[in-house]
Amino acid sequence: MDRKRSAAAAGQAWQIYSETLQPDAPGLWERMRAVPRMLKAVLRGRYKGMSFGTLGLLALGLIYIVSPIDAIPDVFPIVGIVDDTGMALWLAAALVRAAGDFVTWERGGRPTVLVGEPVD
Repeated sequence: MDRKRSAAAAGQAWQIYSETLQPDAPGLWERMRAVPRMLKAVLRGRYKGMSFGTLGLLALGLIYIVSPIDAIPDVFPIVGIVDDTGMALWLAAALVRAAGDFVTWERGGRPTVLVGEPVD
């Protein structure tokens, strides 16, 4: 991951953290605690705010971070670690943002129909 992408990931992480400080928005700790509940709800089909494709991308991001095979090997002192850091920031930002949407969904009484979804 190059510098621009790492900077973009850091900027996105900062933006999401700023969202957690807004009044009536779920806080960072509340969002972090909601991640396991959100993953369970997605896998059981109860929460449709996150697709299986997005869940798969998050899993691939986690595998990329822990895998010894990287796009830029870690043997290059700084550059090799920057791509993993950028991926970790993206992964954390995506999870925190999705968890915020999930907490808002929970607070709203867990509607079963999403806006824009066709109703039978």
